[in-house]
Amino acid sequence: MTMEQVYGFFMPNVNLMGAGAVKQVGEQVKGIGGKKALIVTDAVLNKMGMADEIKAILEEANIEVVVFDGAEPNPTDKNVEAGLKAFQENGCDIIVSLGGGSAHDCAKGIGIVAGNGGNIRDYEGVDKSTKPMAPLVAINTTAGTASEMTRFCIITDTDRHIKMAIVDWRCTPNVSINDPILMMKKPSALTAATGMDALTHAIEAYVSTAATPVTDSAALMAIKLISENLRKAVANGDDFEARDKMAYAQFLGGMAFNNASLGYVHAMAHQLGGFYNLPHGVCNAILLPHVERFNLISNPERFVEIAKAFGENVEGLSVRDAADVALEAIVKLSEDIGIPAGLAELDVKEKDLKVMAENAMKDACSLTNPRKATLEDVIQIFKNSM
Repeated sequence: MTMEQVYGFFMPNVNLMGAGAVKQVGEQVKGIGGKKALIVTDAVLNKMGMADEIKAILEEANIEVVVFDGAEPNPTDKNVEAGLKAFQENGCDIIVSLGGGSAHDCAKGIGIVAGNGGNIRDYEGVDKSTKPMAPLVAINTTAGTASEMTRFCIITDTDRHIKMAIVDWRCTPNVSINDPILMMKKPSALTAATGMDALTHAIEAYVSTAATPVTDSAALMAIKLISENLRKAVANGDDFEARDKMAYAQFLGGMAFNNASLGYVHAMAHQLGGFYNLPHGVCNAILLPHVERFNLISNPERFVEIAKAFGENVEGLSVRDAADVALEAIVKLSEDIGIPAGLAELDVKEKDLKVMAENAMKDACSLTNPRKATLEDVIQIFKNSM
């Protein structure tokens, strides 16, 4: 840290957690002054009846409701345009997002353009908006992205086949709701992928060049909770305690990376998502040990603390050997919960690595990676991850 550097801390004004928290969505929307809400969700949650459950709670609070279920996995600029049309044509004044990162990011995109005009592509980068976005209450249903409480919004540009990173304090939701009851019975593969996304947030934030004591405390507790509970949540989707602890873990991971930012795992995963429309959490999980092996020499002491947060015994080991234990713990967790061993299993092609590496180096997340990488370094990390 230098004498000239100022660190910010961003999160929603209100954050509700615990079993039954979702029942308060009506009064929260009312408290912000909302009269007509657009629920932004995906087709699966709508079909399952979850959107109808939220609609009923809102209507009980005398809030009119319109449902938009066009948020796709890896939401696109076209999803945002369709959602914006639904918001404007129905005269909505508030957005309620329901789902995981895809629903929240799509909702943020709609909110930014509703408040500022133009196209979502105009807001790629850091703090590009100039006016408040439409009010947003974010109801989370997965323990992973933490998008319900961050200022990050990731939208795929369908023309360029890249994921745009929109980092803007104005797209922080007004209210976040994490109710573990909504996370029960989620498929084990989804639980595994979203859990590894949360772990990646915590680890990248902890080794980030913008880390502070505040973000460190959140990151280390997130790693501890994930190491203790993710296997249980994958093994048994009905394990309430594991779901509850994972909800806290992903929120803490969000607190960490929302303020310390991320690194090359996310910068590279965004390219895989944009190019191949692959699941974000799985891409992160595969890349994580390889990027952190590259990063290790930048600050091995940090990796010793990560190993300890995993519950590993590093007594009597040198700093360098103890740092390796952290990497082994990441790989062990991935293997135990069924994450694919490499990108080749996801049909990633070696011919695309160079252009993806070039785009990763331009991604906003790369700026706080602890070790500076060349284009050749990034290509090699991709190759190591195959």
